[in-house]
Amino acid sequence: MRVLLIDDHALVRKGLEELLRSRGVEVLASVGSGEEGIQQALALKPDVVLLDIKMPGMNGIETLEKLRASNVTVPILMLTMSRDDADLRAALRGGATGYLLKDMEPEDLVPALEAALRGDNVVAKEMVGTLARIVQGQAHEPPKRSAAPLSDLTPRELEILSHVAEGQSNKMIARDLSITDGTVKLHVKAILRKLGVHSRVEAAVIAVEQGLGRKKAQNNEG
Repeated sequence: MRVLLIDDHALVRKGLEELLRSRGVEVLASVGSGEEGIQQALALKPDVVLLDIKMPGMNGIETLEKLRASNVTVPILMLTMSRDDADLRAALRGGATGYLLKDMEPEDLVPALEAALRGDNVVAKEMVGTLARIVQGQAHEPPKRSAAPLSDLTPRELEILSHVAEGQSNKMIARDLSITDGTVKLHVKAILRKLGVHSRVEAAVIAVEQGLGRKKAQNNEG
């Protein structure tokens, strides 16, 4: 696993570098600004990006949006001290794959990165309640995007999306549908591409907005 660190605090970067390298993770670069982070992401093509939110100049959300606009499609996880609902909402809307807190247990960091690489969204357990409120709230808001039609999805993709909307991981979906994790991952990639989103959470929000749930999917099939 090859990681790019973007954080304006040198001590934090140093600590993260040592933590990751001690667990066999390759740190490609460790930079202190959003602008430099974008340059390094495009040049080095990391597997995962760890990105702080509160940075002077170009903040983490702006950096995230510019990375996505530059077709950086790898998992980008926000690593922050912020427990602000607005920051989590902005990160998810900007295409973040995960939202981690800097006071997390050190041994939980690498498993979180590995989960992101498998295609799972990773949100700090302290923020799960906030995430639920955001998803429920957005379900009642007028769509801010051009509605991506679920009609473009195959029946199997709709079935898998309904599981994603319930917060299930690829492994859980594979077990429920008696297919392999790899097959689920391929379907999820196709779903994200067709819906024009970068993360499972964004796809889940669209599913909730459009009333898709497992029961509805089963009723349609029946």
